[in-house]
Amino acid sequence: MEKEHMHSLIRQEKGELLAKNELVSRSVIMNLIREAILAMEYAYTPYSEFKVGSALLTSKQKIYTGCNIENVAFTSTNCAERTAFFKAISEGEKDFAAIAIVGGKDGVIRDYCPPCGVCRQVIREFVDPRRFLVIIAKSEEDYLMYFLEELLPMSFGPDFL
Repeated sequence: MEKEHMHSLIRQEKGELLAKNELVSRSVIMNLIREAILAMEYAYTPYSEFKVGSALLTSKQKIYTGCNIENVAFTSTNCAERTAFFKAISEGEKDFAAIAIVGGKDGVIRDYCPPCGVCRQVIREFVDPRRFLVIIAKSEEDYLMYFLEELLPMSFGPDFL
């Protein structure tokens, strides 16, 4: 069983390494959360005033940030998670390890901000749901971690076609 986890992300208590190969360590998680918090500042939210920031980590340890961008025609609004993914994909990235997400009314983080259903499905398009880590945070020290599979069980993805 130890060999099976050697090159895959494994869910552990915060503060411990999440991968034997050190792809996602506590310091990387803290940095992702910090970057997501900074990205929140760029959110365009004149209607809901609920700002969201995200930081997407590639397997090569490059970070793409995103914020939510609202539109008066609400269905045209784009979430922070999708913004980060679309930025990364548009620059040729295709291999992702984790995403950190933060958010709150008036830009004040009071609670965890999980990805919406649309974002979960978009993320699923580009990752292995058993290995991709979703980090939802209140701060660098207060966060929850899930594999996408836990947030989107029995998902429909490209492997079905």
